[in-house]
Amino acid sequence: MALPQVKLDTTAAYVAAHDLPAGGFTKSARADALARLNAMGLPARRDEYWRFTNPALLTAPQPETSEALRVDQPIFTGMDKLRLVFTDGVFDADASDDGALDNVEIARLAEADSAEIHWAQSLYGVLEAAGQKPVDRPLAAFNTAAATDGLLIKVTGKAAKPVHIAYRQSGNAAEAVLHHVIKVEAGAELTLLETGTPGARTNIVLEIDVADNATLHHVRPQGRAHGRQVATHLFARLGQESQFKSFTLSMNGRLTRNEAVIEMNGDDASAHVAGACVGDGDDFHHDDTVFVTHDALNGESRQVFKKVLRNGAVGVFQGKILVKAGAQKTDGYQISQSLLLDGDSQFLAKPELEIYADDVACSHGSTSGAIDEGALFYLRSRGVDQVTATNLLTLAFLAEALDEIADETLAEALRDRLEGWLARHS
Repeated sequence: MALPQVKLDTTAAYVAAHDLPAGGFTKSARADALARLNAMGLPARRDEYWRFTNPALLTAPQPETSEALRVDQPIFTGMDKLRLVFTDGVFDADASDDGALDNVEIARLAEADSAEIHWAQSLYGVLEAAGQKPVDRPLAAFNTAAATDGLLIKVTGKAAKPVHIAYRQSGNAAEAVLHHVIKVEAGAELTLLETGTPGARTNIVLEIDVADNATLHHVRPQGRAHGRQVATHLFARLGQESQFKSFTLSMNGRLTRNEAVIEMNGDDASAHVAGACVGDGDDFHHDDTVFVTHDALNGESRQVFKKVLRNGAVGVFQGKILVKAGAQKTDGYQISQSLLLDGDSQFLAKPELEIYADDVACSHGSTSGAIDEGALFYLRSRGVDQVTATNLLTLAFLAEALDEIADETLAEALRDRLEGWLARHS
């Protein structure tokens, strides 16, 4: 079916506003991605998976200037980690740590793409292309075609310390288009951290291949810039007895759309995707969209998302569990909940199950509500002031999502960040 003219025009203007790299080993993948984008067009409000979120800020030819440049406070300080910095979407060698990491091979996309052959060629754009069915993800296709930098990380054993990708923004109108490829080989293990604000508008894709018996932990506290416009896509493929955990903390931001597409192709694999979000003000819009596919035996997946919203903030959750025929003994769990601290905020949810196997245990639930008046009265009656009591109950509400973080040190750092945000916004 032919695309509406408005989609054709929007897509053409958007692509024309960006300089697309020719590519070396990525050349074919970039060309295929651009063809996919032109065939599907950029997202519009009428699209089924964008009806709760207006993509206009993400599809305008140029990003809107963020209102104020805000430097992100350091996080995970005191932790031994390999810190790699991107400033305005470009790798910043002067700000990054020197030195190699045992069992981990790291290269820059901007440099490695001058070669015709690279190990990442078997992954770059491959998982993104697979993740386009059954739902179009045109911003991810654009990223594959247009990304100018990113990291190519191959893990061959257990990494001694986390790899920390730190984003920094130096200008109010900076735009970042980054594409990371992570390959965790059989039996290997890595903790990947992403922090900060890459630009006024950001498009990031992670393609992650977790091989048999491998483990990847991903923790992502997104930057605190108020005017931030972000679209992220995480595409993960899991092998036999592999483990994958991803947690995202979002505070502030004008428009955030985090998508996760997980394919569980190996028996006995486990995938946990979770997020916590706090938003204040009618210029805050946060969207989590998740699609988990079970295509093997004994798979376990969890989706746990909690949002705290006040003063007209809007939160969205769209989550799906697809169990293919033959994926018996699947255990799929999905929960999305919002805490609305006033009558002006909104939580829009679309939970889905699609099951073609008969021996499974799958469930989903979604709720919205206000602060528990009984619990609030209990705390007030014991001398706790209104603000402190509300903040304590808010942290308790978010606890289930934070419990998905395997490393307690990381979890505690994010709890501290949440407490600070709540104190400032009380």
